[in-house]
Amino acid sequence: MATQHIIGSGSGAGGEPRLAAEGVTVGYGTRTVIDALDVTIPSGVVTTIIGPNGCGKSTLLRTLTRLLKPAKGAVVLDGEDIGTLRTRDVAKKLGLLPQAPVAPEGLTVADLVARGRHPHQSWLRQWSSDDAAVVERALAMTGVSDLADRPVDSLSGGQRQRVWISMTLAQGTDLLLLDEPTTYLDLAHAIDVLDLVDDLHESGCTVVMVLHDLNLATRYSDNLVVMRAGAILAQGHPRDVITAELLHEAFGLSAQVIDDPVGDRPLIVPIGRTHVRPSLNWSTN
Repeated sequence: MATQHIIGSGSGAGGEPRLAAEGVTVGYGTRTVIDALDVTIPSGVVTTIIGPNGCGKSTLLRTLTRLLKPAKGAVVLDGEDIGTLRTRDVAKKLGLLPQAPVAPEGLTVADLVARGRHPHQSWLRQWSSDDAAVVERALAMTGVSDLADRPVDSLSGGQRQRVWISMTLAQGTDLLLLDEPTTYLDLAHAIDVLDLVDDLHESGCTVVMVLHDLNLATRYSDNLVVMRAGAILAQGHPRDVITAELLHEAFGLSAQVIDDPVGDRPLIVPIGRTHVRPSLNWSTN
């Protein structure tokens, strides 16, 4: 197993951990994907889980949300074992955006976002003006108020992601877990969604997400969790974590790490065969 490089305490720039995995072992059938893993999610920061395909990133995220039950260990949410909490109470504390969610055909934006209020409903407590106000606020925070009457399936990919994030906000939680929120989006729409994530962080949300694009992960994160083969290889601020040595160990990638010219984060420049390829002269003169 690779050496684990923990930079600092793992609490990043935020406060006490909102969410933590303590010695969790998780698998599918007889195959173990995560083995005796410990990780903390600090409060008030953006934490991004990165790593090569198949390393257990989404499995970890699903375990943190109780969608997967660990064979060993526990997930702790706000000081309580998440396995002992009622599903309704978990939904009030955290919101999950899974990979590539699909809305029922014809469902409007407003109706989808309103579904975020389901954890707060019961036969004693029906839909109220307070619920309507929360939905309106969630639509406004994600910039989709003008789309409220549109069918979700008529929207662009970037708009749909904003709407799904709006639904998680309507749950009334400030802890958001996003599994590859930029999947299938072009670069412009991916930046738009991550700018929204940054806005939510600035408003007080704690965010955990899985990303594949390493440079976007370093730019939009306060705390990186680097995984390899079901284990945590490193955790900390991007400036402290991202090195050429770590990239080679985690991804088998040869790269240079330089300063990002538009920020104070590291910028990863992969080194492939193209760096020795001669330039072609396309001049017809």
